[in-house]
This record gives sequence, C-alpha cells and structure tokens, in this order.
Amino acid sequence: MDGPAGDKLSNNGENYDGMFESEEEKLAGQAEAWKYTFAFVESLAVKSVVLLGIPDIIAHHGHRATLSLSQIAAELPSEKPDVNCLFRILRFLVAKNFFRADTSEGANEVRYGLTPASKWLVKDGVAAPSLSITALLLMQNDVTMMAPWHHFNDCVLDGGVAFEKANGLHVWDYAAAHPDYNGLFNQAMACNTNFVIKALLSTYGGFQGLNSLVDVGGGIGITIAEIVKAHPTINGINYDLPHVVATAPRFPGVKHVGGDMFKKVPSADAVFMKLIMHDWADEDCVKILKQCRKAIPDEGKVIIVDVVLNTQEKTGVVPSLGLVSDLVMLAHTSGGKERSEEQWENLLKEGGFPRFYVIAIPALQSVIEAFPY
Repeated sequence: MDGPAGDKLSNNGENYDGMFESEEEKLAGQAEAWKYTFAFVESLAVKSVVLLGIPDIIAHHGHRATLSLSQIAAELPSEKPDVNCLFRILRFLVAKNFFRADTSEGANEVRYGLTPASKWLVKDGVAAPSLSITALLLMQNDVTMMAPWHHFNDCVLDGGVAFEKANGLHVWDYAAAHPDYNGLFNQAMACNTNFVIKALLSTYGGFQGLNSLVDVGGGIGITIAEIVKAHPTINGINYDLPHVVATAPRFPGVKHVGGDMFKKVPSADAVFMKLIMHDWADEDCVKILKQCRKAIPDEGKVIIVDVVLNTQEKTGVVPSLGLVSDLVMLAHTSGGKERSEEQWENLLKEGGFPRFYVIAIPALQSVIEAFPY
C-alpha cells in the first residue's frame, strides 16, 4: 500500500515516517541519533587538550585565571603551534562547558578559563591529587583500551572476550608483557584510589580494631598506605602480581607481597579488595573469596569496595554511571561485571560469606562488609 504523499518508503514499502508519533518526536529522535553518532568527539577532544596540558597551563595562573589564545599557544611545547587548530578545539569545548570563554576584557579577544569539569583534569602537582582524574581519562582513551569496544558485535554473535579479540591477550597478560601499558594502568588505578579512599576513610569505621589488613589486588600500594596512615596500629600487606608490586614504592607500615590471589591470600585479620571483584566472572570471584576465607580467622571479615548496581537510580554523581562501568567491564575483562545487591548476596554465600552489609559512601562504589559467620 502506498503511503501518504511525500512519505518516504523503504525498499520493502515500509513507511519510515509512520514510525514516529509526531514531527516533534522525529526531529528529537534525529538529534539524539546524531549525538550518539558523534559521542566520541567530546572525549577525544578533551584528551587532546589534556595531552597538550592546556588545563594545567591555565591553572598555573590561578584557578580563576583566563588566558587568551595567543597566551595559551605561547606556553605549548612547540615553536610554531597551529593556532587556528587550537582555536577550533577550544571553541568546541567552550560550547560543551569544558572551558569557559570570557570576552569582558575586549570583544575582539576571547580569554579561556577553567570550569568545574576541566578542574578535574588538571594534572597532579597543579591541583590537589585527589582532584584529578587525568590518568583515568588517558587510560580509557588509550588505543589499547578503545580497540575492544569495536568488537562488541563480534562478542554478541560469536562470544569471546572483547579485549582479547582486539589485543590478542587477556588484559592482565597484556599488562605483564607491555610495561608502558602497565604503567598507564597503574597510574589510572592510583588516580581512582585518590578520591575513593578519601570517601572511604571519611565515612567507614570498619578498620577500627584491626591489627593486620591485606589489600588483595592492591596495585602499587596507594590504598593500603592511606588506610595504615589513618590507622597506624594496622600492619598493612599490599598483595598483587609480582610485576605490579615490583614497581611499588615503599610506604611506612606496608609490606609488598607478590603472588596469585587464586592460589593463596596472605593471612590477616581482614581482607580488603577495592575494584577487584568486578574484574572477574562469578566463578572466579568465588575462587578468590574462598582464598580470602582461608586467610582470615573465624571472627575476621572481607571488606569489598565495589559498585552495587541499581538500574533504577536517577540521582547521585552521574545517574546510570554504574551501567557505564558495567560496559567497561565487558570491554576490558574476561567475564567481569557490575552486580546488584542480590547478585552480591549469591556470590558471597557461595564464597563462604553468608552475612554481609552494604554501606554507602560518597562515591560511585559502596562498601560491602562480609563475614564468614
């Protein structure tokens, strides 16, 4: 059947315009579709100015400072920067509220300043370390980390792991074989720790009374060092793969131990794991939990800092960010995922921890305190 005059038809005669309830819905849908088509532009434009150090250049003059295009260009590490290219990138990022534009000092000269968003991407040493997610942005937008996203359709059709399809190795094997990537990853995890640990220590009192604590998957030891600093009576053990702890600096009250958490966890009053369990499939998490159970006394506990997924959440730092993190796990891990409270309950029971509490902290993650009895 022919559609109304002017309607566009597909090859099989379907009326495309008939899919929309109104002209307004059609136009709104088109705008959303364009947004998804070019969503990558924002992230990679921000990456470019972070690599150029432009947020740092402005911040060096004061967090309220504004600089002209020529002033910014003069501080770039190039004798002949392409000022027009720089202008076009900054113009876009002003429109996206990453930078602010000030014309009050002269209509013919725009001056660029920081916004609340760009202040979070000033590198350490200029801003407080706890107020920078630069390392996370650079890691997530690295070619190695971006490539797996192009294999989601293959994973749906054929199964498999996106990271391995893109890079040929499991993420942890890849890190062990590529020191530059391993360094980038460790910096990003340390960056994440800077503000998660602050949220944890400000609200969670469960470290009181512990004489020893092992941080399983603790990276280079930033987290356990901060916990021990806040609770000096704790003997801290930072436990991670040998190639990870090999790059760890010394911290007072912290001992670095290399090993495999699937085979053994060092003994302590309690086990701490931050953003570890979401890297692994359920069966792997159960194996880790069983090793944790062997490592602690009957009155001990496991302290997990991870996302407790709530797909109905409409408030918080960024609504649906838990779902974003879940897709990051799909892209970068072999079976990792974010879990709901019910999924955590099932996992903990199978791993030997039938009693647990979820404790909110001012972060995307929550504390999951689990007990063997």
